[in-house]
Amino acid sequence: MSEQLRRRTLLRTSGAFAAGAVLGGGTAPAAASNGPTATPPPAPDEAAADAQIARILGRISPPRFPDRWFDITRFGAVGDDATDCTAAIRAAIEACHRAGGGHVVVPAGDFRTGAVHLLSGVDLHLAAGSRLAFSQDPAAYLPVVPTRYEGTECYNYSPFVYAYRQRDIAVTGSGVLDGRADATHWWDWTGGPPPNEGPDKTLLLDMAAHGVPVEQRVFGEGHHLRPNLLQFNRCQNILLDGITVKDSPMWNIHPVLCRNVTIRGVTVDSPHGPNNDGIDPESCTDVLIERCTISTGDDCIAFKAGKDADGRRVNVPARYAVVRDCEMADGNGGVTAGSETTGGVMDIFVRDCRMSSPRLERAIRIKSNPQRGGTIANIDVRRVTVGQAADAVIEIVLNYANVITGAYPPDVHGITISHLTAAAAPRALNLLGLADNPLRDIRLHACRFDGMEEANSIQYVDDLRLDQVWINGVRVDN
Repeated sequence: MSEQLRRRTLLRTSGAFAAGAVLGGGTAPAAASNGPTATPPPAPDEAAADAQIARILGRISPPRFPDRWFDITRFGAVGDDATDCTAAIRAAIEACHRAGGGHVVVPAGDFRTGAVHLLSGVDLHLAAGSRLAFSQDPAAYLPVVPTRYEGTECYNYSPFVYAYRQRDIAVTGSGVLDGRADATHWWDWTGGPPPNEGPDKTLLLDMAAHGVPVEQRVFGEGHHLRPNLLQFNRCQNILLDGITVKDSPMWNIHPVLCRNVTIRGVTVDSPHGPNNDGIDPESCTDVLIERCTISTGDDCIAFKAGKDADGRRVNVPARYAVVRDCEMADGNGGVTAGSETTGGVMDIFVRDCRMSSPRLERAIRIKSNPQRGGTIANIDVRRVTVGQAADAVIEIVLNYANVITGAYPPDVHGITISHLTAAAAPRALNLLGLADNPLRDIRLHACRFDGMEEANSIQYVDDLRLDQVWINGVRVDN
């Protein structure tokens, strides 16, 4: 038997043993000092990971703003939930920018608006009791702007809050950004009878595959590609702090091709819409996401790096990010990488997060396929507490969207998950590589999975290491 085949057989045996523990109700020996209730030792490489986190955090510095304040009501905005305040907000932002930067204040009240475009040096500050209620009319987000739609660049409807090639920008405060998407506005573009987004998504991908210049990929009016709620495109020095965002047409918070991003204390309350990812840093470098609370109709936090042909053209990874002390409820995944992985997703560190919901499908998820490609490596997850998940607690799969052939197989290796506990889920692990492209170097250390109902699913994985891993009270190390 070849060494590779021997390892794969061992992995399948590990999965069967875990299943026996689940279905047979086995328990660990009472005298075991390193049993599931003992305090496990740290992973041997934790010091190196902590040093890398320190280097990342040392490069991240939130922008600071001059002590200048521009109240949008001074420019004609009225918080009566009826008056169109788009022009007033734009005027306040332009005045703040011309003055050399400062804070544009949205006071208490309900302010109707279309697209809000930030400029360098501007903090859009939402005071307590304030709400930006975004128009449900697509025309309010014209003219089109350069954007990235599901990993492919084009010109499309403006994101509701948008910045392009700006620096030192922020959205802060305790107010609400309300996208007001619902079953008859934006979300109905995802399916059902025409018109919907299907033909436009196909057209955009075809344009990218055939090398059509981005400037000629123009959508917007007459098309049905949904915009994001907040998108910062090719910006530097970004701060989101304290705000609540809800009911986006699709992805809620989407920094793309940005550097030095801090997202702190943000609440994403968007559990019902399709593709309503919470926070999606795409092809960004040096990102800190901390103390956020997220409930979405899709992934809670998803690191992305472009898609297929256009992702290879841009070829910029998502790299150097720290996620810590966040809470995730509803969502397809708590912290994920993909499915847009073409530019690569590397050096992502997750610490001290809590995840639980009957509608949280997976806690940690990596997803790609042989059409996407990219390197997904050095993903390091520690001290995550999972209450309830609706599918596998940990999923790493290379057959996303049921695609198993293609010229660009992803390279997934160097995944470490340590000190994770889960209380209830159908299964602990769903790990699926491909026959000619296995997952490599996956390590679980000091993890405990209770209340698992089904066998692990493990196939085409080289060098899976289970160290002090317990499933339903039975140790399953290999």
